[in-house]
Amino acid sequence: MSVTITPPTERTCELCGRVERWDEDVEGWRIDEEPGDVYCIHDWDINGTYAPFQE
Repeated sequence: MSVTITPPTERTCELCGRVERWDEDVEGWRIDEEPGDVYCIHDWDINGTYAPFQE
C-alpha cells in the first residue's frame, strides 16, 4: 500500500488576508500580491479539513 502526500500550493492568512503560493523554483512560499500586515502572526487556512494524504 503506497501513500501519496500532496502538500498545499496556496495559503491565506485568516487574520490579515495575506495570500502566498508555493514557488517550485525556489522551493518556498512567495507572497501573491499584497504583503498583508507585516506584524501579523499568520494563522494559515490549512487546518484539519485539509487532507494531504491519498491512497
